Amino acid sequence: MSISADQKLIESGIILPPQSPPAGIYKPMLQVGNLIYLSGHVPVRNDGTRIKGKVGSVLKLEEGKAAAWQTGLNMLATLKNGLGSLDKIKRVVKIFGMVNCTPDFEDQPTVINGCSELFAEMWGDQNGVGVRSAVGMGSLPGNVAVEIEAVFELA
Repeated sequence: MSISADQKLIESGIILPPQSPPAGIYKPMLQVGNLIYLSGHVPVRNDGTRIKGKVGSVLKLEEGKAAAWQTGLNMLATLKNGLGSLDKIKRVVKIFGMVNCTPDFEDQPTVINGCSELFAEMWGDQNGVGVRSAVGMGSLPGNVAVEIEAVFELA
């Protein structure tokens, strides 16, 4: 018998950050049929501060990856707040990750792995891994390190 995503979260000792309010006119989460769409999320720590800076100059690769992991936590918080339980998610369908990086930085996929690895931990290698894009950006809002959006299928 497999452990549920909610149970994995409890057993890991991870405390989800408070859900950040939208920074514009949009919904953080929208259900269409059996799909859940999450708007772009950024790395907000539990104390409300954001992880900022360009990967490849201000931030090292591992710091960028940690920012993507934190962004994944923010996404989990949105899902948990909106659905009541992470167990309502059947699978990750798609992740689109944007990395605030220098023009010569070429390892955006490793940065976004921070989020992908978290989701694989929550829902397993089969359901926690979907299709994905990881691209570099010249800047992101508020100079955050990453912004990630995703689509999930409901159970």
